[in-house]
Amino acid sequence: MAVWGILFLFGLVVWCRADVNPPSLHINLDEDPELRWASLVKVFDKEYLKKAAAEIIDSTVPKWVHCAVKPIVNALEKYIPQPYAGEIRGLASHLDGSLSDVIILNFAYEISAFCTSIVAQDSNGHMYHGRNLDYPHPILRNLTLNVYFHKNGEVVYHGTSFAGYVGLWTGQSPYKFTISGDQRGADHWWNWWKNMVSALLLRRSPVSWLVRETLENAENFQDAVIRLSKIPIITGVYYIVGGVRAGEGAVITRDRMGPTDIWPLDPVNGGWFRVETNFDHWLPPPARDHRRDAANKALNATGQDHINMDTFYQVLSLYPVCNGITIYTTTMTAAHPEKYHTLIRLQGCPNTELKAISSKPVLSAADMFV
Repeated sequence: MAVWGILFLFGLVVWCRADVNPPSLHINLDEDPELRWASLVKVFDKEYLKKAAAEIIDSTVPKWVHCAVKPIVNALEKYIPQPYAGEIRGLASHLDGSLSDVIILNFAYEISAFCTSIVAQDSNGHMYHGRNLDYPHPILRNLTLNVYFHKNGEVVYHGTSFAGYVGLWTGQSPYKFTISGDQRGADHWWNWWKNMVSALLLRRSPVSWLVRETLENAENFQDAVIRLSKIPIITGVYYIVGGVRAGEGAVITRDRMGPTDIWPLDPVNGGWFRVETNFDHWLPPPARDHRRDAANKALNATGQDHINMDTFYQVLSLYPVCNGITIYTTTMTAAHPEKYHTLIRLQGCPNTELKAISSKPVLSAADMFV
């Protein structure tokens, strides 16, 4: 039984404030898609993965909907494009699971991603990109992993994902660009079915599949921005992109068919960073969601002259930028791909000051949407 599966399955992880590095998985893109994820069950315990997947599906898609759509999902499987169709079939086989459940799981991950992403430029023109990925599913801390995608014996891109999921919300194309995706606004479970039909029948890309395709195929920052802006997707999202040269940073606000807004860095006029959470940057966030304001204040206090990988991580670690449902934090800079770093937040980031002096609760998913 895999070490990670044993630890999490039997609750032997010591409850401490330390965060941990995720395990790594290497995917050979030269292999048949159905074989690529076979090593997943060497990293995680198979039975634990099946139980975790069932918990995520049950908490995202109501049981009556799950039962009703399973036969329809099986019929729609033929519309899934390669390589994802093969990879999903392979995952179902490796896990001894239901093909329809693996499809449903992958689309369940496409909703409820409450996140904070930041792209910034220091005074020497060096680019930094960081993100907190927040999900209201604590079990995802047990499923987080770094995935390295190889072609012709070399890593062509890598990112952070969840076991059983073929998409990426966070990734890096070495020496080219970095990408993170944040959910746009409030999505609801009933949109899950609409999003899946949009993906399969209308041939629109799931948000995370477009991240992966862009990481694999885009030549540079500008090419990545064009692809992420124009290719039809299944739902609205924010794509945050960082490059390797001064000024190569932008937040792309997307609807299903194209860009609503592109918000680039403007360091000459003081715009040396951009903060994106889950709301249009030109509108105020919900009254109880203070992530944007906290990040803006922390970055301004740090200053452009002092921003680096360490201070960037400190900003991402401040409450409520990091909060009770934060699953992991990633910092990255495409010019130095070896510095890509993800830490799993085993306890999230509780507001210890509030807990000590007040009975007010820490930030939850409900606080982010009104």
